[in-house]
Amino acid sequence: MAQTNNATLIRREIITRLCRLYLENRLEDIDRIALEMAPRNGTQAGGNRCCIHKSRAIIKYRVMALLGFNVSDETDELESLYSYALRALSHTEPEKGVLTVVDEACTSCVKSNYVVSNLCRGCLASHCMVICPKNAITMEHGQAKIDPLKCVGCGLCKDACPYHAIIYVPIPCEESCPVKAIYRNAEGVEEIDYDKCIHCGRCMVACPFGAVMYRSQIINVLHDISKPGRQVIAMLAPAICGQFKASYAQVATAVKNLGFTDVFEVAEGAVLTAKEEARELEEILEQGQQFLTTSCCPAYVELTEKQLPALKPYVSHTPSPMRYSAEMVTQKYPEATIVFIGPCVAKQAEARRYPGIDYVMTFEELGAMMIAMKVDLQTFEAITEEEALPERRFAMSNGVLDSVAAYYKGPSLSPLVISGLHKKNIASLRRIATGKHEWNMIEVMACEGGCLAGPAGISSPEVARKLFNTQAGVVTEQPAM
Repeated sequence: MAQTNNATLIRREIITRLCRLYLENRLEDIDRIALEMAPRNGTQAGGNRCCIHKSRAIIKYRVMALLGFNVSDETDELESLYSYALRALSHTEPEKGVLTVVDEACTSCVKSNYVVSNLCRGCLASHCMVICPKNAITMEHGQAKIDPLKCVGCGLCKDACPYHAIIYVPIPCEESCPVKAIYRNAEGVEEIDYDKCIHCGRCMVACPFGAVMYRSQIINVLHDISKPGRQVIAMLAPAICGQFKASYAQVATAVKNLGFTDVFEVAEGAVLTAKEEARELEEILEQGQQFLTTSCCPAYVELTEKQLPALKPYVSHTPSPMRYSAEMVTQKYPEATIVFIGPCVAKQAEARRYPGIDYVMTFEELGAMMIAMKVDLQTFEAITEEEALPERRFAMSNGVLDSVAAYYKGPSLSPLVISGLHKKNIASLRRIATGKHEWNMIEVMACEGGCLAGPAGISSPEVARKLFNTQAGVVTEQPAM
């Protein structure tokens, strides 16, 4: 899902500026970010807005989100960003949701509807008028016209038009959300229902105005790194191999140069996840349960808890690689701050539920830190690794199944891969919950293609796959099972 566009570039620029201010001990200048990015008589980095003041307001609220706050929790518009930064460093941020909507940026989408374009020929057959169940279409001045007050959005007219003159105009974030967790409120601004949200990040990627943001914890990470004598351990998700044009060893060395005490590869935790999940699968099949689904994707686990309770009993109880890795790190560094670094928004929600992970960073935040600290990956030696953990393939769709199959010793597997939690696949999961199928092991990933396509990655999914195949050092083809 990750994309590089102007909206993501602006977000990354703000993260980089925030890092620089903290590192240069100039956090009190944080309120100047908006002024510098949207200068008077200059290009407005906030986007093509009505005025410079709106552009600056949008940047301000993006910074607020990157300080870890929910924009909707603002109670005083005159409170400075520096005040928010101090509150963030005191760990007093509100605990509600991981994603937030920048309301100032969320005003440009029209209500989802069907409209007639100028391709309409006003044909005699008038298929659109005839098929409309609500008589919402009339012919005016030689062209069809849709009455939005009567239209129920069935789309029959669009399918019937021989000229393809009728188009559907969606609200991108609402259209992308597979669980209808984001909706337009009475003020015309999108709002997230956290009781439904599974933190998949699809709305954040889909929004063309960059109005949906994740609440960052990067300033807290920087703060802990700067404490003398404080041990801060970075846990790198397997998908890191698809993010930079550098080997894993180069990336790990770069991360240490950012100030982290040590770097731990989450693929080591994935080994335990694969072994335990294989054992669990053998056990439940012997007991007569029909199938088991994977548990390493937190967005999928939240989906079963909030939207598909009938499927929840079939979700593996095996901890995710992040949780296993945190336990391993704690054994070695009992007093350390543990930071998981990956492409996933939902991992922050998972970390809140389980002790042992202090902070979650994204790959784009890691990249911003490297830019801010002027850490160049290419200056480090590209060490050829003799042994790469096969569990790095957890980053790719089918990778979990591959790893589990390598340790599984039970009856023959009948595997299924669900790649992407979009509406069609969620409908398939509803049918799977009924048990009317032949599958006994099901891998489910929220992002199409696996974690390499995570919403907060740096590389596009296509580039990430190519980089991963050359850098991860593992075979990613599906073996015969």
